[in-house]
Amino acid sequence: MNDPHEITHLSEEEQERLLGTVMREQMGLSLKVAAVFILLLVGLPLGNFYLPDLMGSKVGGLTLTWLILGILFYPLTWVLSYVFVKQSESIEHRHEGEF
Repeated sequence: MNDPHEITHLSEEEQERLLGTVMREQMGLSLKVAAVFILLLVGLPLGNFYLPDLMGSKVGGLTLTWLILGILFYPLTWVLSYVFVKQSESIEHRHEGEF
């Protein structure tokens, strides 16, 4: 059976180069997404510590801290996950033409 994603027709050196390129790009993407996630995670307590008046202000009956933590945090992580998956697929599709 002929699998279009099979790269056996490439030499072992070409396969390693292609795999290394894809893995480096996906690692870069992973680090960027992780940095944004950590910024979200660490930003909330830092905001509470350094900006207590702002974080304690009421927005829609909730403090800004609870609005971010209780309501906005999950949609933000979903968006971050969606962007990661789409960008990861884009990296793979961009390199499909190389084999």
